[in-house]
Amino acid sequence: MRTFTTLLLSLVLAATLLAFGAGPAQADPEVKANPEGIDVSHYQGAINWGAVRSAGIEFAWIKSTEGTSYKDPRFNTNYPAAHAAGVIRGAYHFARPGSSSGATQANYFASSGGAWSADNLTLPGALDLEAGCHGLSQTAMRNWILDFYNTYKSRTGRDVVIYTTRSWWTSCTGNWTGMGTRSPLWVAHWGVSSPAIPVGFPTWTAWQFTDNGRVNGISGAVDRNHFNGSRDRLLALANNT
Repeated sequence: MRTFTTLLLSLVLAATLLAFGAGPAQADPEVKANPEGIDVSHYQGAINWGAVRSAGIEFAWIKSTEGTSYKDPRFNTNYPAAHAAGVIRGAYHFARPGSSSGATQANYFASSGGAWSADNLTLPGALDLEAGCHGLSQTAMRNWILDFYNTYKSRTGRDVVIYTTRSWWTSCTGNWTGMGTRSPLWVAHWGVSSPAIPVGFPTWTAWQFTDNGRVNGISGAVDRNHFNGSRDRLLALANNT
C-alpha cells in the first residue's frame, strides 16, 4: 500500500505532465497486431498515398505488369508515392500463362518494377494467378509456375508471393503441394470469417477479404487485405529476415 507522501508525489507528477501537454499514452499506429493492406492498379485512379497511410494502411501490392508487354499506366506513379508515404509496398504481375513461358514473364516483371530492394519498405513481388487456366493442363500449369518462381528468385533473391484462390488452385494445378514450402500465400476469399486455404499451403500470409473496400485517399472501391501476423513479421517479410 502506498504512503500518503508517495501518493502526493504521484499526483504532483501527473499534474505536471498534464500541464506540459503530456496526456495518456496513445496507441502507436505502427504496431498493430494484424496490419491492414490494399492492392491497387490503374482502376483506382489517382491515389493520395499520404491519406491512405494516415487511414492505417500499412502495406500494399501495386500492379506492375501483365503478360510480356503490358505495364500498368499508374505503376510509375503509385510505386514511389506509396514508398514516400511510408507504405510497405510490393509489385504484382498478372499472369498470362498461355501466352509465354514462366521465365519470360518473370524476367519482364523483374525488369519492369517487380524487383526487390532491402530498404525496409519493399515486399517481394507477387504472382497473380486467376482468370481460368489459360488453356494449360494441370501439369503444364505446375511447370509454368515453377519456371516463373525459379526465374524470379534467380533475379531477385526472393521467393515470389502466390496470389490465388482455393478453387483456382484446385482446378488449374490439381491441388499441387509443390509451392507450399516455397512461396508465401496471398489468398483471395471474400465475405467469410476466415479464408479457405489452397491445398498444399500451411497457412496464409495475406488475405484479400473484400474487393469492395473503402479507404481514405482512394475515391472508389479497393481490394482490402489482412496480414497474418504482427508488423514485425510484415517487416521480416519485406526485409527477408
